[in-house]
Amino acid sequence: MCVADDVFFRNGRSTIINEDLFATRKIPKGSVDLVVTSPPYNVDIAYSSHNDRITYAEYLDFSSRWMKRCHRWLRSDGRFCLNIPLDKNKGGQQSVGADLTAIAKGAGFSYHSTIVWNEGNISRRTAWGSWLSASAPFVIAPVELIVVLYKDSWKKTSGSRESDITKEEFMAWTNGLWTFNGESKKKVRHPAPFPVELPLRCMKLFSFVDDTVLDPFMGSGSTLVAAGRCRRDGIGIEIDPRYCGIARERIENEG
Repeated sequence: MCVADDVFFRNGRSTIINEDLFATRKIPKGSVDLVVTSPPYNVDIAYSSHNDRITYAEYLDFSSRWMKRCHRWLRSDGRFCLNIPLDKNKGGQQSVGADLTAIAKGAGFSYHSTIVWNEGNISRRTAWGSWLSASAPFVIAPVELIVVLYKDSWKKTSGSRESDITKEEFMAWTNGLWTFNGESKKKVRHPAPFPVELPLRCMKLFSFVDDTVLDPFMGSGSTLVAAGRCRRDGIGIEIDPRYCGIARERIENEG
């Protein structure tokens, strides 16, 4: 768990760190059981404290650097659930899912599996390409990925060994196609939120009760809300103080 006292917010289960994830020293090495996060996608979203419009090469370098930090923070049997797009066409066609999976392996992670999240969101389409023509059409799949990776060993031996997943949940969620809606930007007051359902499923499927879960891009706090609901200790890192305030409100009201 986070050891520093000078944090933005802390209650019985949740800790919010208002810092740059590359600068913080508040998380001990080898102290985290599960990382669940959805990093910036580099699609020119208007974040308050992050430039989401850099070159693709810069984006891949940024991704490598933050993944290496997460690798250091994880226990040897820690897991990493990475929510990313399959691909994108804004700013040029890019195989984001494949590229970031390769980056994660280069950062030291081992690959386990990929969950396809069918959120049914086609609003991210920015162009059709050649309309009604085979000249140069764009194909956009309305899905995202949750890439499941691990540090040294897939078999989890640390922690309470107490699972809280039901038989029905286990049967449904080990099917690698998850279908549920995304989160409302207006409702949570964040430009790119993900629904609590996503980290909640990852926690119940890939961690034990009382494990420590980290989200290095906490945003509106969905991961920490989920942690509070299923008896995990949640740590969120967020550089923007306004988003930290939103996350604190959500933890207190929803978690």
